[in-house]
Amino acid sequence: MYLTKRTYVKNWSWMEPADKYLITVLKGEKPTCIKPERISVIMEDVAYWRKANAIHQWFVDNVQDDIDNCGEYRVSEEQLRELLALCTQVLEASELIEGDVSNGYKFENGKKVPIIEKGKVIKDPSKALELLPTQGGFFFGSTDYDEWYLGDIKDTKNVLEQLLAEEPDGEYYYSSSW
Repeated sequence: MYLTKRTYVKNWSWMEPADKYLITVLKGEKPTCIKPERISVIMEDVAYWRKANAIHQWFVDNVQDDIDNCGEYRVSEEQLRELLALCTQVLEASELIEGDVSNGYKFENGKKVPIIEKGKVIKDPSKALELLPTQGGFFFGSTDYDEWYLGDIKDTKNVLEQLLAEEPDGEYYYSSSW
C-alpha cells in the first residue's frame, strides 16, 4: 500500500526565473544521462503500509468508489485530513489492555489452527469498528483490534500530520498491490 506525491516541475520559457525549478540528477556525485530539462514530474514515496487493512478499506470506500482493483487513485488534501481526523478519534478512544493476540496460523493434523499469544488488545473497539473497521481478505493480515491495528493507525496519523504540515505543492495518489 503506497501513498505517493507528484510535483509538477516542468520549466517553461515564459516562466519567471524565480518560478523555475533547478533540477540536478547525480549518481555518486557525478552527472547522469538524465536531462533535467526533460523532467516534468517528480514522484515521492510518502507513505507505505503493509497489511493495514483498515486503512486500505478506507481508501477503497472513500477514494476508489468501492473499486478494489490495485489501481492508482488521486487523493485530495481534504480526504487526507478526513483520514487523519478518523485516526485521531480512534486513537483517543482506544485503551490497550492485556489479552490474547492472534499471530497467524499453523497446521496441526491437517487443520488450520490460529496461533494465539499474550499481547495487548483494545478494551472497547466500538469506535474503531465504527470509524476504521478492519477488512478481511486475501493477504490482508489480521482483522483483530489489537496493538498491531493501533500501530497502523498511529503510523498513519504521524505520516499524515507531517504531510499536511508541508507546503501543498503536489498531488497525492494511493495505490495497492498484492
